Amino acid sequence: MSTANAYTELYIISLCALALLFIAAFVRAVKGPSLADRIVAVNMMGTQTIIMIGVIGLMINEGYLADVALIYAMISFLAVVLLCKVYMGVFLERCARSQEEGKDA
Repeated sequence: MSTANAYTELYIISLCALALLFIAAFVRAVKGPSLADRIVAVNMMGTQTIIMIGVIGLMINEGYLADVALIYAMISFLAVVLLCKVYMGVFLERCARSQEEGKDA
């Protein structure tokens, strides 16, 4: 077995493992149970996608995919920050509304 074939098999095995972990994270993002679990799962899916892009870049020996992975990392980070900001706003609004209802009663 040549070294190139061994590396190719290693890349394929790691991509399959990452795909299974991605599916598990997607299930956690859909099912929950809490909002924090969903946000962490979305962040984990973004991180796994970045790793997959890096592994594919190594497998096909293309350096530009490292730049694609960096850009995707920035977009993923901004998306998670935006999700946290939106959900925190909704949470604080619900807390304020429930406190107002408690004072009125």
